[in-house]
Amino acid sequence: MKAIVLAGGFGTRIQPLTSAIPKPMLPILNVPMMEHIITRLRDDLGVKEIAILLYFMPEVIKEYFKNGKDFGVNITYFLPDDDYGTAGALGFARDFLDETFIIVSGDLVTDFKFSQIHKFHKQKKSKLTIALTPVENPLQFGVVIANKQGKIEKFLEKPSWGEVFSDTINTGIYIIEPEILDFIPKGENFDFAKDLFPRLMSNNITLWGFYIEGYWRDVGNPHSYREVYQDIFDGKITLPIKGKKIAYPKGTLYLEKGASVDESVQIKGIVALGKNSKIEALCELNNCVFGKNSTVCEGAELSNSIFWDDCTVGSKTKIQNAVICNNVHIDKKTKAKHGVIIAKNCTIGEGVSFKKDVVVWPDKTVDENSIISNNVIWGDKYKASIFESGTVAGRANIELSCDLALKLAESFGSILPIGSNVYLSSDYHKSSIMLKRAFLSGLLSTGVNAVDTSNIPSVVMRYNLSIQDEIIAGVHFRQSAKNQEETEILFYTDEGLFIDTNLSKNIEKIFFRENFRRVGSNQIGEIDEDFETNRRYLNAIKEKIDTNLFKNRDIKIVTNLMFGSTSKIYPDILNSLDIESILLNAYKDDKQLQKLPSIIEKAHCEVSKIVKSLEFDCGILIYPNGHKLQFISDKGVLVKDYMALLVLLNLLDFNNNHVKKIFLPAWAPDFIKYKHLEITRGKTCGLKAKELKEYNLIANTDGYFAFSEFSLNTDAVFSSFKFLELLIKNKKTLSDIINSIPNFAYRGENMACPSALKGKMMRKFLEDSAGKKSSQTDGVKIWISKNEWILMVPDEHKEFLNIYIQANDDINAEKIFNEYKIKIDLWINE
Repeated sequence: MKAIVLAGGFGTRIQPLTSAIPKPMLPILNVPMMEHIITRLRDDLGVKEIAILLYFMPEVIKEYFKNGKDFGVNITYFLPDDDYGTAGALGFARDFLDETFIIVSGDLVTDFKFSQIHKFHKQKKSKLTIALTPVENPLQFGVVIANKQGKIEKFLEKPSWGEVFSDTINTGIYIIEPEILDFIPKGENFDFAKDLFPRLMSNNITLWGFYIEGYWRDVGNPHSYREVYQDIFDGKITLPIKGKKIAYPKGTLYLEKGASVDESVQIKGIVALGKNSKIEALCELNNCVFGKNSTVCEGAELSNSIFWDDCTVGSKTKIQNAVICNNVHIDKKTKAKHGVIIAKNCTIGEGVSFKKDVVVWPDKTVDENSIISNNVIWGDKYKASIFESGTVAGRANIELSCDLALKLAESFGSILPIGSNVYLSSDYHKSSIMLKRAFLSGLLSTGVNAVDTSNIPSVVMRYNLSIQDEIIAGVHFRQSAKNQEETEILFYTDEGLFIDTNLSKNIEKIFFRENFRRVGSNQIGEIDEDFETNRRYLNAIKEKIDTNLFKNRDIKIVTNLMFGSTSKIYPDILNSLDIESILLNAYKDDKQLQKLPSIIEKAHCEVSKIVKSLEFDCGILIYPNGHKLQFISDKGVLVKDYMALLVLLNLLDFNNNHVKKIFLPAWAPDFIKYKHLEITRGKTCGLKAKELKEYNLIANTDGYFAFSEFSLNTDAVFSSFKFLELLIKNKKTLSDIINSIPNFAYRGENMACPSALKGKMMRKFLEDSAGKKSSQTDGVKIWISKNEWILMVPDEHKEFLNIYIQANDDINAEKIFNEYKIKIDLWINE
């Protein structure tokens, strides 16, 4: 049997640990983690012939392992001339792969018994066997379901939480027969999960999955690297440690050749010293690993930390939960009690204090007595990625600094053609404006032109973006409506849609590698301005709305604009349609934006009182960014968001001569049958503009509406006038329509759940749905009766489960909720 070890990744997400070495060479207990893999292949499976597929920094790997003789194996290297994907790269080793072979990634840490996988493979006479194991967070892996015999029935590569139907994942460890190579095209980018597996299944080749117990961790980011060491210290995995073993009352010391420890040093847990490393008097070490040629000076207190080669730690330094890379000098009295990562070739001055878990990038000097706060990129929020759903968010001048905005712009501009045009817009908050100006400079440096639209709502910019052929992307800066301490940077495609995950990752890859495009002075981008965005938007609304309806019907409304950017345009639309209205908070006040929750509550109360006392037709609330819409009925009652959706569907269905297509989320109420509406339920995430254009309305239960006749983007401004138009056409009051909707109960709840257990909760819900009507369109939906169901979907970003319930009445809704609350509590604690 032969083996292939994959060692070609760039290690982008684990920067800056990989600033000088490829990820498979990151040290685990003073040897590269790929060496642990090679040793296990040799000892457990008896493999002698190993091929290593290289790509990034190949010379580092070849220099260390050479021909493999020192490791008791024969190593052959293959270096593809391009990135051909995980399966496509195998094409370069076709001649080598003339018998059954195992594929293992070089950046894993595992104690799996590969021989067990091979035994299963032979028993099943399998052509391709995948090692499966449960993990806490399956989002970054391929989720797999196999039957009791191990036959794979379903898998999904890198799902969202709503698609996670199991916590059992594809470990990336495969045993394969040579004939499978015939299904892999030569010279093409080809992936195992996305391309090869579906091709094999379409050719009726059974894929087998072997559930294996043991330790497995993909070392994908600095956090997971530290977790591997913590697991070693906690005894969750046992790996060989080089050096002489010396027992202490509270720990064990391992000394390699030339290493020394003063007799006064306190040793707790596991402490390992590489060659020629030295620990001076009165130090306290608890769970620490040191590479070669490192020195810890007198009186230092170090715990749960990893020090690579050639490090110096000054006297009376106190460090916890740290990763210190090669050739780092830390002067005396340094404090890092909450964790720190220091990349290669850094010098930390005397008395420096690290306040939180931050990163110092390579070749930096930190002056003495400095106080280092959050690192912008590697704060807790940004360890795995910068983007969340096409958006970068953080506190201005803390997580989101001008430096970060500049680098983001350079990264974004580097993937765009030189000379292309990008819209830049913002709300009027000074943080948004500051970050936009910093971003603008970075964009110009890459040869991309910035078209500044000044302070306009994102809905206005997105509409203009979708109709302007010469503008290929847009970036909007605004204060967050969800967290008033944060500023958001939103990235849009030329269709006004959020950029997708692939594009986000491409931007991040450039960002972390700092591989920015630099153009000559004659190609630097230019700044232009577009003062016509509001006019175009206003004219488009007037074209799409039946203005005669408003002129022939005396309708009266109260609108609260909540101090948002829409105050610049909404009054003009009201005037152009001759709508009698009272406008509230239709002016700029960035201080008010900082207390939005109280503003919303006050707006509900104010609008309700005015509508009721003056007997107006309805009240409208437009959230500051122009994205969310809420209503107050003619009776002065706040219309719940999900009820507003049902009202709108009712209006669209009433007196309609042709079928309208509607796209809703899986959790939207579905107990009403409509004559003229064709409703699809699913996820808009990932849908292209061409697919979205098939629907007349894309909406959800949170006050977000997009009418494709106007725009594919959520737009509260246009939707509010479309709503009024439909109300007039149907000659109904808002309260009349609400009263016509059958009684039912609908509720949404958030239940606390650690991210580590979200995959398990999806699996448990799926198991609970056995024998019942269910759906896995987005999350797991289980029907209790004909019109009663519960749906659970883990939140994408926060540590809770989103629970949605539809029932015949409040009593049943409460009963369903309590039943599953008990189940979820049991599942979490079992």
